[in-house]
Amino acid sequence: MKKVNRWIVRNTFASALAAVLWSGSSAVAAADFTADFLPGQACAFALHVEGTGGNQVYRDFVDRNGNLIRSLSAGSGSALTFTNLSTGAKFSTQSNGAVTHITYNADGSYTYVTTGHNILILFPTDVPAGPTTTLYVGRVVFTVDSSFNYDLVQHNGTATDICATLS
Repeated sequence: MKKVNRWIVRNTFASALAAVLWSGSSAVAAADFTADFLPGQACAFALHVEGTGGNQVYRDFVDRNGNLIRSLSAGSGSALTFTNLSTGAKFSTQSNGAVTHITYNADGSYTYVTTGHNILILFPTDVPAGPTTTLYVGRVVFTVDSSFNYDLVQHNGTATDICATLS
């Protein structure tokens, strides 16, 4: 299994989002993907994630000087399958609805407010410290600093610990 670069994993989707946002507003079908996480990154065990399908609409908002201040994505996310590579146990989700608001803060950090069905992977350097992979259904607020460390601020609704489910 190849080593996962934390920055690449966390920002692959953000980069795709930014590319779409740069062009204004549009609808995009999600590209199929796979990601492998080493033990201790997303769960205590090695985790494989596959995503297929989904359809999102993206829009960015700028201030009067043309500076990007907020982004919005809405639609259905990818259908996901999580696999514990040690045991072969699998956990799957359907392509469900989600909305994400991103506010770009003056200090270079971002504030995310997500609603619907969302997966949040926390690494050992995050707050609270991972490794955790959680399916949230409801509302989640987290911040991301300039070093791409996440801080879970709040969540309301249900939380499913995918690592525990696959153990």
